[in-house]
Amino acid sequence: MVAPDPVDARLLAVLAESGRAAVHEIAQRLGMDPREAAMRLITLSGSGLPLLVGVECDPNGLRRALANAAAYGSYTGPPPSGPYSVHQSGPHHVSGPHQVPYGPQNPASQPFPAQPQATWGPPQSAGWVRADQPQPRPVSRTGKIGSALEAESLEGAQLSIQLVEVVDPADFLFTAAGYKLAEGERAVVVHTEVMNTSQVPYTSLPDMYLVLVTKTGETVTKAPVSLSSRPAHKLGVQPGETAGGHTVFVLPDTTDVIQVRWSVRPEVDLNTLVWTVED
Repeated sequence: MVAPDPVDARLLAVLAESGRAAVHEIAQRLGMDPREAAMRLITLSGSGLPLLVGVECDPNGLRRALANAAAYGSYTGPPPSGPYSVHQSGPHHVSGPHQVPYGPQNPASQPFPAQPQATWGPPQSAGWVRADQPQPRPVSRTGKIGSALEAESLEGAQLSIQLVEVVDPADFLFTAAGYKLAEGERAVVVHTEVMNTSQVPYTSLPDMYLVLVTKTGETVTKAPVSLSSRPAHKLGVQPGETAGGHTVFVLPDTTDVIQVRWSVRPEVDLNTLVWTVED
């Protein structure tokens, strides 16, 4: 059996502490995307290690949910599978960017109204409204360090996200936590705070899709590490609560960072927030 790489070793070490844990809990402790953690654990389970990756559910409740969804024609099966790639970087024990493609979903067609209504703005945008309806309050999606911008989660939670601080470089914080940077690399630490201003719980990891944008237009995803002096985000934000956390990035020392970007999905959409980072 081939020895696991450093990220796999940390996954196994966390799992060995409890003996049994949910994948998302392990991913949260390591600051990883749960899908990457699941893929790694599934791969490791087939390599000869005494490891079993499973799923638990309420069978009767699940059958009822499927039956109800089928009755209303809302269940079309899982999205098509696609390639999943994880790039491993050097001895700093940090995995690189990953891409998880999503299958396109074709919306059901709707009949056109007999009498066209006047509209403003491009289709699919916040300005696409009927003439006899009030226009929504404009929401700023861009700002600078210190700005609080508004977004909405997939569950409908209203969020106010503030980019509090960007520490660049943050090599001293990285090495003080016991990690090692490879030659020609530097660490960056981003501090954000998320306020849930609605009555709907926010159930995701607040910095799941927080990335750095470089001068060349590339994105840098977060490193699966946490610093004792700069605590990481915890899963979820309850209604009325404000939660803060620190996200660690590792990138080439010569890379220029121009933006910090937050999204509710892996891809950019209307809820994407962008903060400009000035030199």
